[in-house]
Amino acid sequence: MNIRRLATALLLSGAAVLVTATPAFAHTELIASDPAQNASLAAAPQQVSLTFGEAVTLGDTPVTVTGPDGAAWTVGQAAVTGAVVTAPVTPNGPAGTYTLAYQVISDDGDEVKGSVQFTLTAAAGPATSATTTTSEAPPSTTASAEPAAAPTKDSDGGIPVWVWILGAVVLVAIGLVVALRVARPKNSGA
Repeated sequence: MNIRRLATALLLSGAAVLVTATPAFAHTELIASDPAQNASLAAAPQQVSLTFGEAVTLGDTPVTVTGPDGAAWTVGQAAVTGAVVTAPVTPNGPAGTYTLAYQVISDDGDEVKGSVQFTLTAAAGPATSATTTTSEAPPSTTASAEPAAAPTKDSDGGIPVWVWILGAVVLVAIGLVVALRVARPKNSGA
């Protein structure tokens, strides 16, 4: 009979692990971007794109791009086609590290936030006509020092997988303790 109780406790612990681990797979994540994470670009892009693991919809502010000294790019109307979000951008700012931040909604309704960092090796300004003027000296002389790469965070806005794994381990440990207590033979005391 003690073996039956032990088996039941282990079965319940295993079921708890499976039930709690399932939500970890419910969130989409960023699988690709243009510009790519930690890319070094000689020229600023005119459009950014983000590719997710499943279809998404746009949040209130789906895409922003900021750079050194708070330089913000103008981001046009973002569009989504299935799992790909694209947005035209008007670059403006010095050479340095830029952050492409995103906020979208996954199919299950969860908000997905994160960012991609990339570096411009030359200053970026609004697109101009093909004429060249003498005032457009090589920008590398004005802002050649690039800041050190900051740690990046690419988050899907959900609970990290390690939390689910830790929870599963704790649940299994609790289940084993309960099973061992239930299975332990009782002493009559005499």
